[in-house]
Amino acid sequence: MPVVEITDLARPELSEYTALTHAQLRRAADTPNGIFIAESPAVIEAALCAGCRPRSFLMEQRHMEGKGKPLLERCPDVPVYTAPRAVLEGLTGFALTRGILCAMERPAPRNAEDVCRGARRIAVLEDIVDAENVGAIFRSAAALGVEAVLVTPSCIDPLTRRVLRVSMGSVFRVPWAVTGENQADWRAGGVNRLKAMGFTTAALALRPDSLPLDDVRLSHIERLALLLGTEGTGLCAETLCACDHCVIIPMAHGVDSLNVGAAAAVAFWQLCRT
Repeated sequence: MPVVEITDLARPELSEYTALTHAQLRRAADTPNGIFIAESPAVIEAALCAGCRPRSFLMEQRHMEGKGKPLLERCPDVPVYTAPRAVLEGLTGFALTRGILCAMERPAPRNAEDVCRGARRIAVLEDIVDAENVGAIFRSAAALGVEAVLVTPSCIDPLTRRVLRVSMGSVFRVPWAVTGENQADWRAGGVNRLKAMGFTTAALALRPDSLPLDDVRLSHIERLALLLGTEGTGLCAETLCACDHCVIIPMAHGVDSLNVGAAAAVAFWQLCRT
């Protein structure tokens, strides 16, 4: 394999790791759909299994004969940039990545109808911007039986480095797509698009008329789309008005709600067992 030992992080070919923002990676002109950065062996392996194409690796020297070896054997023609830990710690956050990064081509985007075809239980994330929450939701979705995830245009990109790491690669295990051309498009007709696909829509929201999560009526729904809103303000008014049901997780000790990542896990556990 082509191995390049580096002594600093200023080499132009390392700009994908060191200089480009996530937005710049998405607009990379030399690939059809842009680039993303995967970190840690587990995330990189999940991306490779999903068919993502690697461009290069960046790793500590000690990992080339350690936990990085199976990845390199799988991708023998991909360039590998390597250096001692002391050099790579100059890259912000590198010490937290278990020593291995991989620049990969973004897969072609899919549309909502394709990823939801045949699914009985899907999650829709409206405007959720926290990477840890979205990563946790994808991980719970994969573990608890959600068959597809849709994200609105104002959500954080699921291929953001932090989302991928928190999800432990689950972003590559659950089919997903962006729904709506822009935020206005989603708000004007996003819920109706879900209904046209055959889904009954349920908004997780704190409303007096909300059904408790274990209401038997929810378990009898053949195809269910669960909508989860942004941190703090929750789902927008247009979404709530358009949904067939609102759903609440019953709480104790005067607690009114859970973090959206935790709430998603509870809801998935209850609603995906039917």
